Parts: sequence; C-alpha cells; structure tokens
Amino acid sequence: MYESFFGLSREPFSVAPDPLFLYMSQQHREALEHLNYGLRRGGGFVLLTGEIGAGKTMVWRCFLEQLPSDFDVAYVVNPKLGVEALLARVCEDLRVDLPAGARVVDPIDALHGHLLLAHARGRRTLIVVDEAQALSVDVLEQLRLLTNLDTSDRKLVQVLLIGQPELRTMLEKPAMEPLAQRVVARFHLPALAEAETTRYIAHRLSVAGLAGEVPFDAGALARVHQLCGGVPRRINVLCDRTLISAHAARASRIDRRLVDIAAGAVFGRSAAPHAPVPDAAAAVMVAPQRQPKTAWLVGGGVAAGALATLVLAGPWLAPSSAPDLPPPTAATAALTSAAPGPATVSAMGVPPATLPGAAVPGDGLAAAPGDRNPMEAAFSAAASADEARAWRALARLWGVTLGPGEPCTAAVQQGLRCHRSRGGLPPVRQLGRPGIVKLADEQGRVAHLLLVGLDGQKATLRIGSTELSLPLVQLSRAWRGEFATLWRVPPGYREADSAEAGSPLTPWLGERLTSVDGAIAASGPVGESAVRERLLSFQLAQGLQPDGLAGPLTLMQLNRASGIDEPRLQGGVRTP
Repeated sequence: MYESFFGLSREPFSVAPDPLFLYMSQQHREALEHLNYGLRRGGGFVLLTGEIGAGKTMVWRCFLEQLPSDFDVAYVVNPKLGVEALLARVCEDLRVDLPAGARVVDPIDALHGHLLLAHARGRRTLIVVDEAQALSVDVLEQLRLLTNLDTSDRKLVQVLLIGQPELRTMLEKPAMEPLAQRVVARFHLPALAEAETTRYIAHRLSVAGLAGEVPFDAGALARVHQLCGGVPRRINVLCDRTLISAHAARASRIDRRLVDIAAGAVFGRSAAPHAPVPDAAAAVMVAPQRQPKTAWLVGGGVAAGALATLVLAGPWLAPSSAPDLPPPTAATAALTSAAPGPATVSAMGVPPATLPGAAVPGDGLAAAPGDRNPMEAAFSAAASADEARAWRALARLWGVTLGPGEPCTAAVQQGLRCHRSRGGLPPVRQLGRPGIVKLADEQGRVAHLLLVGLDGQKATLRIGSTELSLPLVQLSRAWRGEFATLWRVPPGYREADSAEAGSPLTPWLGERLTSVDGAIAASGPVGESAVRERLLSFQLAQGLQPDGLAGPLTLMQLNRASGIDEPRLQGGVRTP
C-alpha cells in the first residue's frame, strides 16, 4: 500500500518474527548471550521471559539459527498438552522409534534409548517449550525428570522454557524448588528505552529499503514510544497504521498528530483523546479491528479532495487470542486490491472453489462448513493433511511417485534426498523450492501442508487439490519454522563423497560451476584444487557457509544456479 510512497521495497513493520528484521538492542544481545551460556552448560533448564510482544520469539529464532549442527531440537508449541501428549510430541520431533506391536510402550524408556544412541553419535538434544507459563505442574515435573537422563559425564537433555513474566513467578513457588534449582541461565527481556525505540524504527525502515531520512519527526517518535511503552510488537502495529494514515493524507513527514490518529484506530479512541482526525486520513483509519461480514473502507488523498474508493472486506484474520493487535497488514493490503478472479486465491479466505461446503475434486477434501479463514480451513482438513500424504504430493511436483514405506527412504530410489531445516522463512526463501510445513494449533491439531508459493506478505499452501493463501503473520502463529523438502542428487552421488570437492563428484562440480561462472575446469589434482576454490567463491556469492565442501545446501543451490530443472517456489499466489 504505502511502500512505494515512502521509497520502501518491502513492508517494514510486519508482526511476523522475521529474523531479517532483528534489531540487536543491548537487551537482545544479552538475551542471546545468556541462551548461549546456558547451552554451553550442557544440562538443566534455561529460561527466557519477557512481556507480550517484547521480542522473545525473534530472539529464539535468531538463537536457533546459531545452534551448532550437532543439535536435535524438539519444539513444543502447545503448552496445554498433558504429560503423555508432551512425551508423544517430543518423541515425534526427535524421531524416536517406538517398538511396534507392543501393547504398552513406556515413552521414557524409548526416549532414553534414543538419547543414548544420539549421544554415542556425538549429538545433543534440546527441548524448547514456548508459552511455558501455561504449563501444568505435572508437565513441568515431567520435564524436570527428563533432565535426569544422563550418562556418567553429561546430561542427555537440555530444556529451554520461553514464557511471559508469570513463568518466573511460578518457579518461585516452594513446590517448584526442585526445578528452579536446575535453572542454569535465565534472562528477562525488557521493553525498549526511548532511544532504543527510535533506533528500532530506523533499523526496520532501513532493512525495508529506506534510503533517505526517517519519515517520523522527533515528536512522532517520542509519541510512539509513549503509546507503546517500548514493546516492539506494539511499535510495529502502530507504525504500520501510521504509515497507512500518512499515505492516505499524502504526507511525507509524520508528526505526532498522525501517530495519534493511528493510535485511535489501533488501541482505541481513548489512546489519542486530543488528536483531531483529518477527513482524508480518518476515512482510512476509523475501520474497527473486528470487521463485520461486510465492511466498507473509504480512502482518499487530501489533494484529490473527496475522491474515495469503496472496498468490500471479509472478516479480519487476527485470532481472538490477540485482541490488542490490528488486522494483519497482508490482509489490509488485500482490502485495497481488486477482487480475485477465478484463477487466484483470496488473501482473506479460501479459493472460490473451496467456499464453505463446496466439494473439491482430487483427494475428496472439502472445506468444513463454517470455516472462515485459511488457517481454520487447514486444521479442519488436518485428518487429510498427514505427513505421508504431504510427501507424496511434494514428490509429484518432482514428477515421481514414492513407493511404500518411509518417504525419505523411498525418495532415495528416485534419485532424490530429503532435506529439513528449522530456521523459519530465511532458509526457505534461500532454497526457493516447495516443501512441507508442519502447523499446530492450540487444540493440539497438526497439519502437514505443502508450501508452494511465498512472497513478502503471504504464503500459498496446498492440501490435496485445495490451495490456501495465508498472511505470514497468521502462518507464524501456527508454524515453528520447520521445513522439509526434496533435492536431486548428482549422478553417482554418495553421502560419503559429498564432504570433499576432490571426490568422484569433482567432474560434475566443475561442469556445473562452469555453467555458473564461465571458467573452464582443469583436470588432475590441480583441477580438484581449482574446483574447491571456485566452490568457495560460489558459496560466498550464495550466502552459504564458505567451507569448500559439496554438502546438500551447496548442491541444491548449485542445481538451481546452473539451471537444472527442478520445482521452484512461486513468488506470489500460485494458480492450479
């Protein structure tokens, strides 16, 4: 909406926890240092607490990206799970094989055996629990018991608890003393100081492509801090609305009054009691946070006089668990665009072919009656969105059919390999290929969906023959950054050969690199050395770890850069 007006290349104030926008305040640096310190202790609990919207998830995502490669991570997103469900989730994430055919299986025994094997292979295990203030006493006790699993020289499990300030209060209770004594590191993430708020806003605008002066004047920046209390999420919401208001008024400089206008729409009219609302800006900003089934937004520029556009809008997608947040910017953008044609998918709901109650050909999947947004549609179809089905759908994009058995094992027979990442959207964008995302909601429902499209505001997900367009802010509430995809191996590829460029892969590497950099590959030992140097240059250019090794990430990017025909992640909404 306003990006081009302010000279931006992307949305600067999305509430999605994109690590690209991470602002390293002193508090954030200290939080990461404490997490890394706790990790080095090799056992017990590590605590990260903070107010709602203070940036805990952003810090965690950054911490995750820095984890050594020898870590296995289990991520518990639903703190309302009981003890058995928690253990099942941990076993699932860590791929613990439970004995088949046994009537009674003790998951602790199976988990202990798995952890001992992982330890023998030099791997370490971290269990992460988000929103940990909602954990029951029984679940916390079970987590404490898990940290009892050890060898003679090292604990086998470490636990990171992320939560709101109530988590600290819980652990101060006498009944929690056994667990509290095992906390090896803790950090409470405070809100930003006023000077940090100013730098935070400037940082996000710079990352979004701003080349000139920050459009907020000093009074506006002070007012943003006053209204938001230095809480990053609230800053994002208010600044986004303020830029919308300024764009509507054609104001290139933002003052305190424009901030107050936006605050009235975002936080309620009482947030800005002294701010008169100019006609042009008010027409855009007075839309309530929760729209009825039909709502009309009127926008216009001051210079254009009474010019206005009426746009029919669907319900906001923001869930009831976050009443203080405004509608997602991706949804707001959808309100000001033309209605989608039959070949596209609406950013506010399901495609025309999958309106509530409509049947969809293919897998027999239909949106459940009453589904009102893409996320609910996804979970309503969770029974049809299991992981094996998602792998089969992904394989079809590669033109192959997976045989029976474990998908990744079956993929090997087709010259493909599985690749998994946990770093959120940045590695997904870098790979640029479709893959599987695992979503989980507060009711414990799990859905494995095929990600086929991604742009700066929304993701396009596929279940069977149905495609759903989902704002990234909605995706981030149910997705914890896990991504799985396929890649094609070079002819004669073996895992043992991929560690060094000077291997049977060397001729193939030289040929592929030549198609990228135009250099001619030499032969013999000198040629092997030259290929390694060229591989280092390629990795640096692609933003990969410059180690000169032909690992999976390097081979995937080399396939892509050299023009090998593979499925690509679409940059926008994908049509069937």
